[in-house]
Amino acid sequence: MDTKLTVRVPKRILESAKQYAASQNITLTSLISAFLQSLPGEQQPMQDAPIVQRLSGVLSSDASIEDYKKHRDEKYG
Repeated sequence: MDTKLTVRVPKRILESAKQYAASQNITLTSLISAFLQSLPGEQQPMQDAPIVQRLSGVLSSDASIEDYKKHRDEKYG
């Protein structure tokens, strides 16, 4: 269940956070939630982490470590 939260922060910090969220293609709510979940004592299953959710499905299911190494060698020499 979600709940509404009102906080007061300096305007420059809020604007910076909004710009960062937009550059990461996430909402400010998602950004704040991810930060709060990263605090000690708050455990979250790894598959639910925002970065995992964004990256899910990027690689084919049959990709191997060797495929990664080949790609890395081709890209970076």
